[in-house]
Amino acid sequence: MGKYSVDPLWSDITPLPTDEGGPNPLAAIAYSSEYEECMSYLRAVMAANEYSDRVLDLTEDLIDMNPAHYTVWLYRARCLFHLDKDLREELEWLNETALEHQKNYQIWHHRNLVVDKLDDCTGETVFIAQMFKRDAKNYHVWSYRQWLVRRFGLWESGELEFTEEMLREDVRNNSAWNHRWFVVNGREGVPGVKDPEIREREIEFAQAAVGLTPQNQSPWNYLRAVAKKAQMPLSGLKAFAEQYASLGRPDSVCSSFALNLLADILAEEIDGKEKAGQALDLLASKYDPIRKNYWEYRKGQLGLKSSTPEAMVSA
Repeated sequence: MGKYSVDPLWSDITPLPTDEGGPNPLAAIAYSSEYEECMSYLRAVMAANEYSDRVLDLTEDLIDMNPAHYTVWLYRARCLFHLDKDLREELEWLNETALEHQKNYQIWHHRNLVVDKLDDCTGETVFIAQMFKRDAKNYHVWSYRQWLVRRFGLWESGELEFTEEMLREDVRNNSAWNHRWFVVNGREGVPGVKDPEIREREIEFAQAAVGLTPQNQSPWNYLRAVAKKAQMPLSGLKAFAEQYASLGRPDSVCSSFALNLLADILAEEIDGKEKAGQALDLLASKYDPIRKNYWEYRKGQLGLKSSTPEAMVSA
């Protein structure tokens, strides 16, 4: 006998057990007896459209046992809103749950619903900072932060400075780079990097990050994205790329990503395909041989023959 079946508070409820296909189901799920009991009572109150404090307690029990049960979260939210509960108290409870189950999507969806209903995001960025101290690349937390920025118009509320802080801690945090791009370019009606001043600022920011870690793909990708978004020719980045990958000093290349960028720039120049091929050869033979076949494919796209020994033998 479970605790609900002997609790006088629940004596008026007839639980609805799981139906998995009769007495001998083909592949029954091995629920614990406690979980099965809780779910049977939840089915009953959902069938009756009951919204009450005892239902909230029931959902809390279920979430403790299985925090990934989407239906339980949705019914809890409906119950909270129907009863006009103090949503600040819900967030306090949710903080503890989120810290315990950091990678759980349902928790963040529930938080989204609660904060949206509350129509106030006070304290949310402080809690997010707590989450990032535990895992600075948690996808669900980053997605939630983007929703906060959009929902409450936080574009000018220190978001750029926040990305700078996150990237000072870990310049390889691609999630922080992505958030910076979102803050700069994600607002409707704002030109982002199409504005010359903003474009120059973002290029300088990314180039400074390259200077710290040349063999870090994130800032190189950011530079490419700025150029594409601003409809700026890649040739404007040639001098910078050559600081890290000069064909005149093939033994001193310090970034395969710079070499890749240089290959793309040279390929766009008149009579530059042969030099682009040299850059791709260096990638295939020395600086990124794990992707040799890809670099050979890129040479083929330029109409150039392979020059690496392995490829020539196979040809």
